[in-house]
Amino acid sequence: MNRRNTQQRRHTIVSLINEQGEVQVDALAMQFSTSEVTIRKDLAELEKNGLLLRRYGGAIALPSEMVSTQITSETKLAIAEKAAELIRDHQRVIIDSGSTTIGMIPYLNDKTGLVVLTNSLKLANAIHELENEPTLLMTGGTWDPHSGSFQGQVAEQVLRSYDFDQLFIGADGVDLARGTTTFNELTGLSKVMAEMARQVVVVMESNKLGRRIPNVELGWNTIDILVTDDGINKEAIEQIQSQGVQVLIASAENN
Repeated sequence: MNRRNTQQRRHTIVSLINEQGEVQVDALAMQFSTSEVTIRKDLAELEKNGLLLRRYGGAIALPSEMVSTQITSETKLAIAEKAAELIRDHQRVIIDSGSTTIGMIPYLNDKTGLVVLTNSLKLANAIHELENEPTLLMTGGTWDPHSGSFQGQVAEQVLRSYDFDQLFIGADGVDLARGTTTFNELTGLSKVMAEMARQVVVVMESNKLGRRIPNVELGWNTIDILVTDDGINKEAIEQIQSQGVQVLIASAENN
């Protein structure tokens, strides 16, 4: 087990805490033959994703009233892992800001030669911590507190200076007839991201399907793949596929 990569170790920690109710940093460090500093980083990341609560010397399972949050986070992580499987060594990728896209970052650790551009400080910090040290690019631009990311003309100009293999982007909702939708009226950068990437991958939980949100972010004609969870129904899959979009299903039960 001392050779498990970061995401495998974190999945095991979640399983242990769900079985035992609590874990200790020193015991986990011994079990995985790694440092206590590494374990503390694991626990911090898992707490950030809503999978446990840190306590002095270790962590405890979520209280029962927070179980729904845990389920949601596990679904996001499953989608993130499925999406990350699409990335190959030495690819140039854009990862947009978002609570699901940030879940992809640990799964990049076993890939080499990546160039990753993001408009999110939170994602940039997570990418910077990866052991394989991918080349990190940032858009810069005008800070948008609603999305927690940089937006605007400067960010768009930076994007147009490069070309990318893939874009990974979330969505607030999906209009089955039109495409992805968002509460944020600043959709210009998303469109430029899609324009500069050869493959556009949307990562989104199935419970966002059919949400009535006025702002269309990306039309179906710009999207290649939708990665979602197994809560999506057959009719929705067929309707999305009829738009020429591949649908990939992630299951939290497999993690």
